[in-house]
Amino acid sequence: MNEIIFLIEDAPEGGFIARALEGSIYTEADDMDDLHHKVRDAVDCHFEPSIKPKIICLHFVREEIIAA
Repeated sequence: MNEIIFLIEDAPEGGFIARALEGSIYTEADDMDDLHHKVRDAVDCHFEPSIKPKIICLHFVREEIIAA
C-alpha cells in the first residue's frame, strides 16, 4: 500500500474527525496542525514500518445546510 486516504469531517463540538477509508483507523483533532500530527501517529501505530503507506491523503468533506 503506497497511499492511505482519510475522510476528514468537522466535529460537532469543534475540530476535526478523521477516518481512514480502508482499515479501522480513527482519530480526532482540535486544529489543522493537531490533525496532521494525530493522523501520522495513528498511521504509525496501525502499520508496521515495512508496510506503512508512504502517502497520507486527507479528503475534506463539509456539510452545509441552507434554507430552501
